[in-house]
Amino acid sequence: MLSTAIAIRTGKITAVFGIGLMGLLVTVGNVTDYYSNYYFVEHVMKMDTIFPNSEIHYRSVHSPVLFHVSYIILIILEGFMTFCSVKGAVDMYKKRKSTSVDFHAAKKWAIYGLITGIAIWFIGFEVVGGEWFGMWQSTQWNGLYSADRILTFITLIFISLQIKEEELS
Repeated sequence: MLSTAIAIRTGKITAVFGIGLMGLLVTVGNVTDYYSNYYFVEHVMKMDTIFPNSEIHYRSVHSPVLFHVSYIILIILEGFMTFCSVKGAVDMYKKRKSTSVDFHAAKKWAIYGLITGIAIWFIGFEVVGGEWFGMWQSTQWNGLYSADRILTFITLIFISLQIKEEELS
């Protein structure tokens, strides 16, 4: 029979794997359907759909090279998050029946993956996209609600991983 400690560990493993799976789907989607989200990055950086009288239009970027570089960096970060999260879930799975100390140590790659996710969706989308480029002002190219949803899951999983589990009985 499974103990509560194993169930909690399994929940954490499942959550981390879920972030890895989401990252994989996002990364594959961004590579195989490159221009769908490239245009999102382009319009956010151009700031061409924010309030017409906004005083922050001076921040806009109009360089296709910078659009591509920014988008490629985003895809690389998503791929790195995916790798770290999946590796972290596998490492945690391998140590699920180990001591509390060993299981906690196995979370390392998962934590790197989640930190990368926080960098993408908080720093990238919320801070840079939302505040610097005024994405919140756009009704067409506003990814803040999706970023909030993803960031909420990532942050809750990140917090849960910090809690050490009981020893197995």
